[in-house]
Amino acid sequence: MTQDLMSALWGSLPTPAVVLDEHDLICEINSAAEGFFNSSIRALRGIPIWDKLAIDAPLEESFLRSRESGTPLFVNDVDVGTGERAPLQCNLKFAPVIGHSGYMILLIAPRELAGRMTQSQSVKAAAKSAIGMAEMLAHEIKNPLAGITGAAQLLSMSLAQEDLELTDLIVAETRRIVKLLEQVEQFGNLTTIQKRPVNIHDVLHRAMRSAQLGFGAHMTIIEDYDPSLPDVFGDPDQLLQVVLNLIKNASEAAARDGGKIRLRTYYEHSFRLRRSDGAGQALPLQVEIWDDGPGLPDDIKNDVFEPFVSGRENGTGLGLALASKIVLEHNGWISVDSVPGRTVFRISLSTVPKDYQEGAK
Repeated sequence: MTQDLMSALWGSLPTPAVVLDEHDLICEINSAAEGFFNSSIRALRGIPIWDKLAIDAPLEESFLRSRESGTPLFVNDVDVGTGERAPLQCNLKFAPVIGHSGYMILLIAPRELAGRMTQSQSVKAAAKSAIGMAEMLAHEIKNPLAGITGAAQLLSMSLAQEDLELTDLIVAETRRIVKLLEQVEQFGNLTTIQKRPVNIHDVLHRAMRSAQLGFGAHMTIIEDYDPSLPDVFGDPDQLLQVVLNLIKNASEAAARDGGKIRLRTYYEHSFRLRRSDGAGQALPLQVEIWDDGPGLPDDIKNDVFEPFVSGRENGTGLGLALASKIVLEHNGWISVDSVPGRTVFRISLSTVPKDYQEGAK
């Protein structure tokens, strides 16, 4: 093979790859690794790998034996962080570089995508179920509830003051049920999204201002944006609804004296979603909503995007399901990583397609 072909193959590898010298200093990384570390080879060359990579597993002895014996080392299902974002569960492979004593190559395979289509299919199935529920509940229950509310209000006009508490309870509870039904209807809404180029920072800023003037007034909201980020391809109103839902959840989970929410954007060109038909789609535009609240309860961490799953008392469990539905309709992806003191919701979106840009000219 020619040197040019070898260089092209190295740059085309979809898996992040790092070459380490005998002192564990970074010698080379491929394009996918630049995206994983969110940094260039020029900035990383000569840096100790363990200064840029945090692995939640005791690897020192196994790694040393692998280097000394010249045999590969496989490490599966470990959390790998870079200090720049929430850790990802990955499979790792360390292998000696033949002909270069002490040199190792590290391959990083994020497992985040492995279960994506299963989760995507689960949410879509739940969406279809919710649509059927919306059609039935909206027509069969909302009208009788309106009658119950009206009757309770009329009855309250002839009751003594000490009995009004009961009619007030009837009115409050029926209104709560109506609100739940409206959220179910919204979740089952079949309106086609209207995609166009959208400055995601405008969407985030609108959401931040709305939160500061209302439900998030007690929170400190920090904007941490990549100013060079290109437009996303989506519906600005629906994307705004997603961000508002996530900020509202963070605000409601915080202590009464408030907390911090961080809105972050960055570009990760190696991020691809493989769909059920085998096709891969690039989702390089990353939006993260961080908060320093108590984190998600362990018993619902894996199901927070399912309808009617909620960690709050009297919560409907539809906000995150609706957010996931909207993101999936944008052919994007949403995920969450949560521990006490740090919860990160990550939304991955696509750029404006070339055929749309050419057609707009």
